[in-house]
Amino acid sequence: MIRVSPVTDHQAGPGVRIGFWFTRRALARLTGRTPAGALDPLRVYARNPRLMRGYAGLERATAALTAVPLRLRALAELRAATLIACPYCIDLGSAAALRWGLTDPEILALPRYRTDPHFDSRDRAVLDYATAMTQTPADVPDVLVNTLREHLGEDQLLELTHVIALENLRGRFNLALGIEPAGFSTSTVCATAIAATPDEATP
Repeated sequence: MIRVSPVTDHQAGPGVRIGFWFTRRALARLTGRTPAGALDPLRVYARNPRLMRGYAGLERATAALTAVPLRLRALAELRAATLIACPYCIDLGSAAALRWGLTDPEILALPRYRTDPHFDSRDRAVLDYATAMTQTPADVPDVLVNTLREHLGEDQLLELTHVIALENLRGRFNLALGIEPAGFSTSTVCATAIAATPDEATP
């Protein structure tokens, strides 16, 4: 149950309703569907319209990033979501990942990415980085960043760091306020939450 009352369409002012409309459209493009609970995080943010506008702007800027291939971005975001164990993020992230180039076997193999043949050295470097950033406390050693630099340029490293950090924001916000999965992954494969092993972030 959501711990802060979401703003309904009826309660929302004109600006907030416009934000809801654009977000519905963006989620439909991203996942192919907009289930009933799709806007729950934004409806909670809408209790403070100024905060909602700032957050929405951050999401719009993030959606426009192009340096990191979508498949790698999907791997990083979904790995972070599963480590945080945010049900809403895993649900949404799994649906987006399928449209961004991940396959069903790859999504199901995420907990075993270190040894699973579906992932190459670049995939593993990205997933190690997402793991290191998401664990608490975060621990991102130089050796890990240097390994990632063998596959990505500086602009890509910046974008990848941003999308992982943003996924941490989404996940921890949703978990703390009890936001449940919306049903984006109904009838499709969905990743599962998994805890990282203590040595997982340092290959």
